[in-house]
Amino acid sequence: MASASIPAFNSNALENNSSRNASRENLKMDSLSDVSLLPGEERVIDKEIMYICPFNAAVKGKVFITNYRLYFRSVDVEPVVMLDVPLGTISRVEKMGGASSRGENSYGLDITCKDMRNLRFALKQEGHSRRDIFEILFRHAFPLSHGMPLFAFQSQEKFQVNGWNVYEPVQEFRRQGLPNDRWRITFANEHYDLCDTYPNILAVPSKASDEDLRRVASFRSRGRIPVLSWIHPDNQAVITRCSQPLVGMSGKRNKDDERYLDVIRDTNGRTTKLTIYDARPNVNAVANKATGGGYEGEDAYQSAELVFLDIHNIHVMRESLKKLKDIVYPQVEEAHWLSSLESTHWLEHIKLVLSGASQVAEKISTGNSVVVHCSDGWDRTAQLCALAMLMLDSHYRTLYGFQVLLQKEWIGFGHKFSQRIGHGDKNHADADRSPIFLQFIDCVWQMTKQFPTAFEFNDRFLMTVLDHLYSCRFGTFLYNCESARDVNEVKLKTVSLWSLVNSDPNTYINPFYTVDSSRVLYPVASMRHLELWVNYYIRWNPRIRQQAQSPVEQRYKELLALKDQYLKKLQDLQLSDSTPHLSNSSSPSPAPPPQRVTHLHTTQF
Repeated sequence: MASASIPAFNSNALENNSSRNASRENLKMDSLSDVSLLPGEERVIDKEIMYICPFNAAVKGKVFITNYRLYFRSVDVEPVVMLDVPLGTISRVEKMGGASSRGENSYGLDITCKDMRNLRFALKQEGHSRRDIFEILFRHAFPLSHGMPLFAFQSQEKFQVNGWNVYEPVQEFRRQGLPNDRWRITFANEHYDLCDTYPNILAVPSKASDEDLRRVASFRSRGRIPVLSWIHPDNQAVITRCSQPLVGMSGKRNKDDERYLDVIRDTNGRTTKLTIYDARPNVNAVANKATGGGYEGEDAYQSAELVFLDIHNIHVMRESLKKLKDIVYPQVEEAHWLSSLESTHWLEHIKLVLSGASQVAEKISTGNSVVVHCSDGWDRTAQLCALAMLMLDSHYRTLYGFQVLLQKEWIGFGHKFSQRIGHGDKNHADADRSPIFLQFIDCVWQMTKQFPTAFEFNDRFLMTVLDHLYSCRFGTFLYNCESARDVNEVKLKTVSLWSLVNSDPNTYINPFYTVDSSRVLYPVASMRHLELWVNYYIRWNPRIRQQAQSPVEQRYKELLALKDQYLKKLQDLQLSDSTPHLSNSSSPSPAPPPQRVTHLHTTQF
C-alpha cells in the first residue's frame, strides 16, 4: 500500500501470503533491503528515487527492480513507507516531464497498475537519470513484448502440494454422475481439432455421434458447440454452454444444429422447451448478424425459447471499471460518493450478471435444461455458468471445489486470460482488455456477503486469486486456452496457484462456514443489496481503514482455538487415566465432539 502507516507486507496480499507459505530454504535474504526474494527472483537494478505519495508528501527512498517485482523503501522517514508491486500488475509505464521541465518533482516515471492504483516516482533531471530505470522496468514489466519469458517460467518455488492435480475432468464428471445412459464423455477434441479453444475432454448427449459434433461445430462461432457444464443430480436438467450460431444477415439455418439442441432437450423428460439464455442485449445480438453471427430464431428452433439477459460487452465493462478507478484512487470524493459510484454503472453490471445467473439456476432447479451463450462463449457465458453452478452445487462453495470450478469453467473452457489481462504485453490500449474475471469474483464476493455461512473460503482467498491473476508468478491464469498451455508446457514448467493456497488452506478458511449440501442459493440481485467491495477496490487508500478480519470473526477463531486446546487436554486425560473403571470398560471411549459448530448465524452476534 502506498501508505506511511501500513507496511508493504500487510497491504499486499500476494507477498504477505508468499512470505508466510514459502519455506525458509526457498527464500534468500537481501541484506540491503530486508526483502525476501522468491526462488528464481533476481535483482536487476536499484536506484535512489523520490516516491510521489498521493496521500502524503513526496518521500525519498530507494527502489529496486527484480525480474518479478518493483520494491520501494523510504529512508529518513518514520514510519517507513514501502511499496511491493509485482511487475505483472503494471499496465503502463510512461515518462513524466522532460529535461526542461520546471517545478519540484516534475521529472520521473508514471506507472499505471491493473489493481486499482497508480504510482509516480521523481528523479533528478541531470544526466538522463531515468533512462536506465525506465528501460529496465519497461522490459521486465512487459517481457513478452521483448522476447523474454514471464516470471512464472523462471520461478523455482517448491510447495508440498501439486496444485495442478486439483482438477481432473473425468473425475469431476463422475462426481456429477456421468457418463450415464443419456450423456457420454467424448475425446473427439483430444487434439483440439474440433475446437481449439475448448478442453480436450467433453460431455455430450449419447445420441450425438462425434461426426454430428463436427457438423454442429461448423455452425457455431469458433466451433464452440453446446456441451455440458453441469447436470442436476435429481431432475437431470443440464447447463450447457456454447457460442452464438452463425446465422448472418441472410438468416442461415443448420439442420444438424437444430437437431442437436432437440437432442439436448430430450435428455431430460421434463423439458418441454429448451431455454436458451443469450447473455447479450437484444440489439447487440441483432447487430452481430452483420458480422456473421446472430441468435436462435423461433422459426428454426421451435422447441426452444430465447431469453436475452441484457449484459453488456467487454468494452462497456472496461470503461465502467475505468470510471470506478477514477473515483476510488487516489482520493475518494466523500461529498458526492453515491452519485459518483452510480455514474460508473459497476454495481449495475454486477446486478445484471447475478440476476442472469439466478435465472439459470432457478430454471435448472425446476427441472428445465438450458443453453447459455453470448457471442463467442468465453466471457459472459463463463460468468453465468460458473455463478449458476455456484448457486446450485455446494461442492463448488468449498475451498477445493471453487478451484475446480475456476479450472473447469474459466481456464478449461478458454476464457482469454492472456488478452483480457494483457500478461507481459506492453499494449495497454488493446481493445481486448476487459475485467470480466474480476467482475465474476466480485459477484462471488457479493454472494459471500449475502450468505456468510455458505462458503468455506474467505475474502482473503478471493483477493489472493485476483492478485495472482495479474502477478505472473504462477502459471494458472496464463494463456487463452488449454491448447496454448499444452504447447507452452505450462504444467511442466510453472507452478500452480493452488499449490500456494493448498499448502496453507487454513489462511483462506471462513470460520462461519456451515456444511449444507442441499441448499440452493438465490442472491438478491438488487441495487439495495449490493455494495462496493471496499477492501479490494479501495485497499490502497490508508484513509479508508479496513480490517483483515471482523471482530466477530477474530473472536470466533479464538474460541475455536480455545476449544481445540480443551479437547486436546480431554484426550490427554483420557489416555493417562488408568483407573479400573475406564481401563476395564468394554465400551469405547466417548468420541470428542465435532470440531465445527453445525449452525452459526451471524445475526445472533
